[in-house]
Amino acid sequence: MSSTVLLADDQPLLRMGFRMVLESQDDLSVVGEAADGREALELTRRLAPDVVLMDVRMPGMDGIEATRLIVEQGLSSRVLILTTFDLDEYAHAALRAGASGFLLKDALPNDLLSGIRAVASGDAVVAPSVTRRLLDTYAHRLSPDGEGELDPEPYLEALTPREREVLTQVAQALSNSEIAAALHLTEATVKTHVGRILAKLGMRDRVQLVVFAYDIGLVRPSPR
Repeated sequence: MSSTVLLADDQPLLRMGFRMVLESQDDLSVVGEAADGREALELTRRLAPDVVLMDVRMPGMDGIEATRLIVEQGLSSRVLILTTFDLDEYAHAALRAGASGFLLKDALPNDLLSGIRAVASGDAVVAPSVTRRLLDTYAHRLSPDGEGELDPEPYLEALTPREREVLTQVAQALSNSEIAAALHLTEATVKTHVGRILAKLGMRDRVQLVVFAYDIGLVRPSPR
């Protein structure tokens, strides 16, 4: 099944490079290009791509605000954020805005393709190692005050003990295979648990689960 992609980046050469990589694949097609967040939002409304490949830093409306509006307006497109990581001090804000994953701008073509396919299918967090590094850097900003987090119990009442275990593992940016090994489960079982957790908590994807887990203090940033 083919997935459609909208490219949002203010650098034409980067958009051209991404287009060349994507259009070499039978199951991916580029349906449009945007040079800033406002244009990305308008094209997302009009074209309804499966995935928006969104740069964080663009003139006018940036990628974070565009992502927030795409999610807020209930558009079906999922957003995959492009970040330079070391320079993007605002990358954590994209988590809150509703981004479905992150890719580094210098990602290998195969990582770009697998990331887009994962987001298009609503599957696992893209590049868990990248997410883990982002969380180590920014997670202290995710909880309201950094201390005295919200009581997690009211938020977790609907989850079974096993689902809580899986949620804790997801919040540590572990992949399905890593969670399966840690909890002695099959990957299929882990995927089923994750799907149930998302449904019970009313969340879009695993990235939102990570933010949620830090917000309620279920997990904490790695010690420095």
